[in-house]
Amino acid sequence: MTDTLTHDPQTTDAAAPTFTDRAGARHPLPDTAAEAQVRADDRAHVFHSWSAQALIDPLPIAAGEGSTFWDYQGNAYLDFSSQLVNLNLGHQHPDLVEAIQQQAGRLATIQPSMANDVRGELARRIAEVAPGDLDKVFFTNGGADANEYAVRMARAVTGRRKVLSMYRSYHGGTATAISLTGDPRRWANEPSDGSVAHFMGPYAYRSSFHADSPEQEAERALAHLEQVITLEGANTIAAIILETIVGTNGVLVPPPGYLEGVRALADKYGIVYIADEVMVGFGRVGEWFAVNHFGVVPDLITFAKGVNSGYAPLGGVVISQRIAAHFDTVAFAGGLTYSGHPLACAPGVATFEVFERDGILERVRDLGERVVGPRLREIAAKHPSVGEVRGLGLFWAIELVKDPATREPLVPFNAGGADAAPMGAVAAACKRAGLWPFVHFNRLHVAPPLVISEDELVRGLDIIDEALTVADSYVV
Repeated sequence: MTDTLTHDPQTTDAAAPTFTDRAGARHPLPDTAAEAQVRADDRAHVFHSWSAQALIDPLPIAAGEGSTFWDYQGNAYLDFSSQLVNLNLGHQHPDLVEAIQQQAGRLATIQPSMANDVRGELARRIAEVAPGDLDKVFFTNGGADANEYAVRMARAVTGRRKVLSMYRSYHGGTATAISLTGDPRRWANEPSDGSVAHFMGPYAYRSSFHADSPEQEAERALAHLEQVITLEGANTIAAIILETIVGTNGVLVPPPGYLEGVRALADKYGIVYIADEVMVGFGRVGEWFAVNHFGVVPDLITFAKGVNSGYAPLGGVVISQRIAAHFDTVAFAGGLTYSGHPLACAPGVATFEVFERDGILERVRDLGERVVGPRLREIAAKHPSVGEVRGLGLFWAIELVKDPATREPLVPFNAGGADAAPMGAVAAACKRAGLWPFVHFNRLHVAPPLVISEDELVRGLDIIDEALTVADSYVV
């Protein structure tokens, strides 16, 4: 399959663009004075998330185009993280920018209790591609509050309080969402929502269940989940929430039968099944929603990020008829001032138009199967530091190890400071070569914009291949 995108993204071989300031004036790069001002304002006044403020030095960014962004020195970086795995249609996509501009010119905002054309159209389009009878949408401002509201719906419908989620997960930084989160970001925020219990999900490479095959991993992981349901009290559990493909915590693709088994357990015990698709929805794995790849229909789907590539804050919950019907005569106790904001919904509608016109889902599946998967398997065979590669579409992980035999991670779980130095060195090698990586614990994630050209994709994988020689130097 060849690239046929109407929007041909600029590549890293192109000359760096001009930097346009807030007054609309253009300045060539490098622009040392502008960089100094951005850095000074940031360090003096911006409080950054998940960071020790005095120990960070954020890189000032001047411009972006397609799969590339530039710093104020004119250095180009292939964006292999799609920022935070949200920039599905790349930087400055003209269709999305124009949609925002046109919407701002005709109706900049309207409260959520009123009907609005662009909000309604986006909800309809989402419902049309959602599985089963999920045909209503509650809009939020992002993924964390989408998960908050999905849980609230489940609790209201079931009359139960407890929610189960995986240890290897991330569901957001707000109160219940951070409680649902399994990774170490939860620890400093405890106690929060005390009615959350965690369980072990499938992870064949590091199986908690001593499984010998993906099928056995699914079977034993489901047996464990049912045991947790029993011990926690099935009649106390409102919902099970899980990322369809675990994102930040490993790009863990569920083994055959696992999601179907979760659906069956939810049905057996009257539990609401919530699919968190904040990261993998809207084309990341070559489907509108990743559950479509597995043929599973949850009760609720949460989304954000790729719905409009993060051009304006937007998320939401796609709701099944059964859940929605509960609120036909009972008021839903929730709402947000900016729910379904027109300036966020407009690029969401444009996203659907671009996906359909440019065959985005098909090209993601093609690039994943024909380019990324085979090349990563070649890289794994070449580098002793690569324990496993896994993924779908344009969403992959390279798990790095210090010892291939024992599978000891290249850096420890939740490593920081000197312990994290090997991964820092690998990331630095990528950046020096012009690629911005997504790094988490002992993994490199491959998650470029879905509009990336094949040449850019190959170049980025070449950079990773070379950078992994750094990781190899730590192998015992």
